[in-house]
Amino acid sequence: MRLIIQKDYEAASRWAANHIAERIRRFAPTGDRPFVLGLPTGSSPLGIYRELIGLYRGGEISFAQIVSFNMDEYVGLGGDHPQSYRRFMEDNFFSHIDINPANTHVPNGQAQDLGAECRAYEEAITAQGGIELFLGGMGSDGHIAFNEPGSSLHSRTRIKTLALETRAANARFFDGDINKVPGTALTVGIGTIMDAREVLIIVTGRQKARALRAVIEGGVSHWWPLSCLQMHPNAIILCDEEATDELKVRTVNYFRLGMDN
Repeated sequence: MRLIIQKDYEAASRWAANHIAERIRRFAPTGDRPFVLGLPTGSSPLGIYRELIGLYRGGEISFAQIVSFNMDEYVGLGGDHPQSYRRFMEDNFFSHIDINPANTHVPNGQAQDLGAECRAYEEAITAQGGIELFLGGMGSDGHIAFNEPGSSLHSRTRIKTLALETRAANARFFDGDINKVPGTALTVGIGTIMDAREVLIIVTGRQKARALRAVIEGGVSHWWPLSCLQMHPNAIILCDEEATDELKVRTVNYFRLGMDN
């Protein structure tokens, strides 16, 4: 696992976007061999999406041969709902680039059989040959996607009850009313994320420092779900300086010297 430390959120977002663009260029995707990208929602990736849109508009990258799979979706919200993750992706990324809409996948939170929807989502990922790079963010309690503390490290796409802390954090998108935040969601599992050939997680802000310390310096634990990356052969945690506030000095120096495992 590598820890890449940047000055601030903007610098981290640029680093991530350039890394993703370079990975796509080196992969040289085609219609028969697309680059499969796992994508998150929330505030963490917004800067990365803005940077990627800029690279596309500058002619430096194309998304025409990209297939995407999003991490999660609220149960009960249709794709046209202002707070659905399908709408989030359309507004903040998909509508600004040349990706084929048929190649974008977001779990259907209104499926009649949610269990079948989860199984079909896993099968669709497998049918595409697996995810090449999974981009994500981390919650202040160490969660990834909607895999809250206590989630199985072998979990797959499933229906998940959301923790009160997560609903409270997301209430800002629902007029500040926690009662408007759906109580369940469909989410890829930790096992799904770990199957990706590369995982890139952006972690910024002092409010994430305690969780980052547990993920980097603690042991692997389902109480800090992102600690699973300690077992991934090609994982990067990208953070800003504020997020390192609770790390030991020797830990920061170790990674700044370019040491990784």
